[in-house]
Amino acid sequence: MADLKQYDVVVIGAGPAGMTAATYAARAELSVVMLDQGVYGGQMNNTAEVENYPGFDSVMGPDLSEKMYSSTTHAGAEYAFGTVESLEVVSDQEKIVHTDSGDFQAKAVIIATGSEHVHLGVPGEEEYQGRGISYCAVCDGAFFKNEDVAVIGGGDSAVEEGIYLANIAASVTIIVRSNQLKAQPVLQKRARENDKIKFIWNTSVQQINGNEEQVTNVDVINNQTQETGKLPFSGVFIYVGLRPNTEAFQDLGITDDQGWIVTDDHMKTAIPGVFAVGDVRQKNLRQIVTAVGDGGLAGQQAYDFISQI
Repeated sequence: MADLKQYDVVVIGAGPAGMTAATYAARAELSVVMLDQGVYGGQMNNTAEVENYPGFDSVMGPDLSEKMYSSTTHAGAEYAFGTVESLEVVSDQEKIVHTDSGDFQAKAVIIATGSEHVHLGVPGEEEYQGRGISYCAVCDGAFFKNEDVAVIGGGDSAVEEGIYLANIAASVTIIVRSNQLKAQPVLQKRARENDKIKFIWNTSVQQINGNEEQVTNVDVINNQTQETGKLPFSGVFIYVGLRPNTEAFQDLGITDDQGWIVTDDHMKTAIPGVFAVGDVRQKNLRQIVTAVGDGGLAGQQAYDFISQI
């Protein structure tokens, strides 16, 4: 245990939620380290422009990441690379975060590991990500004003975002691989009553094509007749599922049956001194601004917890 690094707070994840939590905890004169297996910023680094974050008309995602990181480290938080393998709860006062680069002991742990979008896994998807392919209509819908876009999926998120996009785009085509939607009836009703939304049933996307700069069309196949076709779109929004990054925490009893971490309004999990923030939480809206709000609350709650033990 000689290499056990000791801190008041360990923040697992250095996206906007994790960095904000670390900032608030560090400003409360706690020793704080952020752990991440990649570069700080999380999914902000994959966002070309952010136009819905207060204080900026528009800001590049990587630039916003850099600004947040600068303020976090200025407050006194440290940053370390490491893939978290497990979280061991020794007692209310002691937790040990096991990583591939060593172990970290803390009184409080804030989980900010986020989530990732399930990809279609078709040719062109990775190539045109950020150049016509998006997984967030609220983030990127404004770039497709008066253009024709496709939404892939038939669940709540797909239909909700399709309705949102209908306020911006010229038309929205929801491509569903089965013959019915899985979304809530109220959402289905709204979508069906919107003149700018149409549906294509029993259809899967086989490939996403472009002109090397942006998406131009998609290849589709009818799952019943095997008939193929090519449909023109300038934007493709993919909603076939989200996957929480909670593999390291599945045995702690703090996740729901889909893997999302359950917290109260103060970001507290069922384990005293373990908090969760941002996209890894069981919540509806996953945005930079909501992640930052979660982080601020958790940083303060970590201070309150430690000051009482």
